[in-house]
Amino acid sequence: MVLSDVAAEMTAIAAARAAALGLANVRTLTLDLDDLAQPDQAYDVVLCREGLMFAFDPARAAAGIGRVLRPGGRVAVWGPRARNPWLAVVFDAVGAVLGAPVPPPGIPGPFALDNPVRLGRLLTGAGLADVTVEEVPTPLHDASFDAWLTRTTALAGPLAKRLTLLPDPARRELRGRLEEAVRPYRSPDGLDFPGVSLVAAGRRRPPAQGGDSPR
Repeated sequence: MVLSDVAAEMTAIAAARAAALGLANVRTLTLDLDDLAQPDQAYDVVLCREGLMFAFDPARAAAGIGRVLRPGGRVAVWGPRARNPWLAVVFDAVGAVLGAPVPPPGIPGPFALDNPVRLGRLLTGAGLADVTVEEVPTPLHDASFDAWLTRTTALAGPLAKRLTLLPDPARRELRGRLEEAVRPYRSPDGLDFPGVSLVAAGRRRPPAQGGDSPR
């Protein structure tokens, strides 16, 4: 089993967790989904969790997944922005404070592949067969506003860096906007957000059977 990420820090964490669990069959690689440097048909199954939507060229990335696959494969991305308020409200509030949309136009982000039809076509175009796309509920609970804010901004690495550079007045404005935005999701024991992911599955087509030898 190979665990990979474009960030070396993430693969280091994965390696440490695998070692702590005594998983001797796990190794880690730092790989870029936009340029998947692995041999053809190297893997029985590829599971891409919340990664394809960050590819600068999703079609090329999907083709790379198809290339390294033996039969089988699965991709998970976040569903529509409006149905994932646990992150959408952060983007909306930060965009209002900065006076610019988050993420910027042309930059891949968490909701870049939130259309199930487009996601299915990407995998079909990459040569996968029997492609299906299923909505999977992914609700999120956090014990407090601060726990949610810390976790959510940490997930969005580039955004987290931008937030550390905000002056104090802008930080206070952002916090006020966010506290108001999450009010509908407050519960007696913290915050409860709805959420949805799209899980797409497909398999590599078997090689074409050879016909009669040319004469």
